[in-house]
Parts: sequence; C-alpha cells; structure tokens
Amino acid sequence: MRYLHTMVRVRDLDESLDFYCNKLGLVESHRMDSEAGRFTLVYLHAPQDADQAKKMHAPLLELTYNWDTDDCMDAGGRAMHGAIAEDYQGGRNFGHLAYEVDNIYETCQKLMDAGVVINRPPRDGRMAFIRSPDQISIELLQKGGPLAPAEPWLSMENTGSW
Repeated sequence: MRYLHTMVRVRDLDESLDFYCNKLGLVESHRMDSEAGRFTLVYLHAPQDADQAKKMHAPLLELTYNWDTDDCMDAGGRAMHGAIAEDYQGGRNFGHLAYEVDNIYETCQKLMDAGVVINRPPRDGRMAFIRSPDQISIELLQKGGPLAPAEPWLSMENTGSW
C-alpha cells in the first residue's frame, strides 16, 4: 500500500488555488475537467515532493470543484444563472492536512502577511495551525527539531478553532 492523495471539496476554485499555491506554496501537478461529470480536479504537491509527484502521481492534495450542486440546478439539470455554490460544512470533522516546513516562524509570518489567520501560533517553535478558505485545518510542522521559542509567537493566543 502507498499513500496517493487527500481530497477536499472546495466551493471557489480560484480562491482555493490562491490560498494553496500563492500563500501556502503548493504547486499544481495536473488537473482534469469533466464536462460529463461537471467537475474539475486539481492536484497539488509540496515543492520538495515534485519528483515523486511527477513519477508516481503522489503524494498529492486533490481539490475537487463541483461546477453545479443540486441547489444550483433548474428542473432540467442546467446550472441556474447567479446560483451560489454549496457551502461545505464540517472541515474540522475531516481532521487536518499536515506539511513540514523549513522554518515555521518564516512560514507563519509569510502567511500572516498574505492575510491568513494563524489559528494556533507556533509558540513551541514546532507546530502551528491555519485554515483554508473552506475551513480545512492545516497543520504546519517544523522540519527537524523545534526552533527556540520566540516572540511574537510565544505571546500569541489562539484564534478561532483549529
């Protein structure tokens, strides 16, 4: 057995790609659009997993974007103009994604500068949590051992749930 990918549903593909690629730093590996199924799958990988992702199509994060939902379709099964996509609930029930980072303080600062809330700051120099636009909990873990506790992280309180 080998790990392939984790799938999360997203309600706004552009917003999610901005978060996962531009802010978190993942890279798009490949994508698939299904006109018949009315969905798009976008596969992302961490930069250090590029060779493995190319060779084995793993480990990946699969973003699933459903073009229509039952609430957004008319009686003939066509998407209604101006329909609002399904609001996926229960991100915390999913658990979390986890990524190893080279410097947890630099990563958290970069995310904060991009407008991402650090829900659980890295007070211990080892672990932090953030959330995606769809409320998927993401754990960031310091590569190797923890960094020495440092401000402003040491004094930061939790924000929301993680």
